Amino acid sequence: MVTNKNILVVALLQAGLLAPASAADAKPDECGLASVYSSTSEETASGEDTRPEDFTAAHRTLAFGALVNIQNQTTGRWTVARITDRGPFIAGRIIDISQVAARDLGISGLTQVCLNIIWTPEKRQVGGN
Repeated sequence: MVTNKNILVVALLQAGLLAPASAADAKPDECGLASVYSSTSEETASGEDTRPEDFTAAHRTLAFGALVNIQNQTTGRWTVARITDRGPFIAGRIIDISQVAARDLGISGLTQVCLNIIWTPEKRQVGGN
């Protein structure tokens, strides 16, 4: 059984193994404001419940299950989160992150971040083999 901890371990390994030699080598996929999910648990657009202890996030268009490296542009700190929800729906914001991901980044409110997509799930074929 794949758990959130297993997904996080894989994401961190991939981030470490696939990371560029220097920050100058990497071009972010998207930059903008990150906001933090409330601490209450609620069902997401993917059908999962948000929990503050999971490294999850909401993005308007990335596939559910996609793993993104999120870097705080002020401090350089980074974390990896899995997309489980849609949003944010406020202009200028590009991602909503869970409480634990926010702690990893050292943020509590709106913060400038850049995203790098680490992995996206393959689309499942309907009625295929």
